[in-house]
Amino acid sequence: MVLPQAPVLYVKIEVKRVRADTIAAIATATAPAGIGVVRISGSAACEVADSVFSAVSGKKIAELDGYNAAFGCVTTESGIIDEAVALRFKAPHSYTGEDVVELSCHGGPYIMRRVLRAVLDAGARLAEAGEFTRRAFENGKLDLTSAEAVMDLIGAQNEQSHLAALSAKEGAMFRSVCKIRDIFVNCAADLAAWVDFPDEDVPAVDNESLKTRLSEAISQLDRLISTAEQGKILKDGVKTVIVGKPNVGKSTIMNLLSKQDMSIVTDMPGTTRDAIEDTVNVGGVMLRLADTAGIRSTDDPVEAIGVELALKHLSSAALIIAVFDLSRPLDSDDFAILEKIKGRSAVILLNKADLEPKFEPDDLKTDIESIAISAKHDSADNIESVIAKAVGLDKLDASGAIIANERQLDCARRSLRAALDAVKAIEVGFTLDAVGVCIDDALAALAELTGECVSQSVVDDVFSRFCVGK
Repeated sequence: MVLPQAPVLYVKIEVKRVRADTIAAIATATAPAGIGVVRISGSAACEVADSVFSAVSGKKIAELDGYNAAFGCVTTESGIIDEAVALRFKAPHSYTGEDVVELSCHGGPYIMRRVLRAVLDAGARLAEAGEFTRRAFENGKLDLTSAEAVMDLIGAQNEQSHLAALSAKEGAMFRSVCKIRDIFVNCAADLAAWVDFPDEDVPAVDNESLKTRLSEAISQLDRLISTAEQGKILKDGVKTVIVGKPNVGKSTIMNLLSKQDMSIVTDMPGTTRDAIEDTVNVGGVMLRLADTAGIRSTDDPVEAIGVELALKHLSSAALIIAVFDLSRPLDSDDFAILEKIKGRSAVILLNKADLEPKFEPDDLKTDIESIAISAKHDSADNIESVIAKAVGLDKLDASGAIIANERQLDCARRSLRAALDAVKAIEVGFTLDAVGVCIDDALAALAELTGECVSQSVVDDVFSRFCVGK
């Protein structure tokens, strides 16, 4: 007999809502610039654009082929607003999958608002936040993870986060999920054939083979979930604190990492009394960095407040940069700091390496990685590698699949739990129907992750975070 062909997905795919109206918005920043763009998308995009734009050639935008441009003016009844270039993208070969026209004018905020008002008066409506990308998703141009990556790409603040967002935009997460999904689909197809055709000559499902395939899917899900922390670091940065005794060079290191004079530097111990904060990029890692008062025993009530604040920052930091002065012997305050950072994500900077050392790194008696530096004379390059290693980004492949947000993480975790339940159901001797239900749940969670089967409320939530015009 001919067995039924396995479906592409073992879940019902929700039909996307394709909108008929035409939208418009300013697609560039509303600040003075050389060029600003008003984007129009929808079935009447060319008609709306032709109502406000007159080409020097006399040709209508609707007569242009896709990816062709015309030079002319944007005009209203009151006269010319500005010279412009109109660029046509013909459906379905556009960002949104619809007819799109982009009007590029001089980028003054007043001019752009005038052009947008003319377009809206001609019949378009103002786009909602993220509506252009939402239409791309609804029209099958992007999966949901690629759509989410659009905003991550816009918000990227360093090379690593840029590469990760670009990779996700190009489908790295989708492809990774599809590999896992295919394993579940294969298992589900075997179970469906065995359950639905018990009287036919269908090979029995081998439990051990089924467990092996499910274990592979579990392994891949585990690896995917393990990237969530790295994704959070790339997107949000790492809350970091610089700690150490007074006058060990913390403020100099703060200035070195931030590449500006954020902290006052003097030879007087206790100069820094309050926490000084900045966001810096170090070796592709965004650090939300705080320079704190020197930690030591003190009778000075003002300095004591600074020490208390430093300890508070230390307790809540995700990364600790502990600074020790190589030119001074270790004392009880140094060992008290070592005790406080034990078991934490930390790096140790042995500062003032240009002076005669008074102790050896082994004297610290810690397994936290340390590096000898001279904050006065060295560059931040010497610190970058140890920081990247401490936060787990030293082996990161930014071109691979990386979980970028809590929604994706939740879907992956639900799929993993369902897969583990399927294996457990096999081990305890449940019927294959029960195993199939677990696999269906695993597939449904993955389909929600990619947006192939997702509720309207989830889609609304994702695109509510977008800016208008994208």
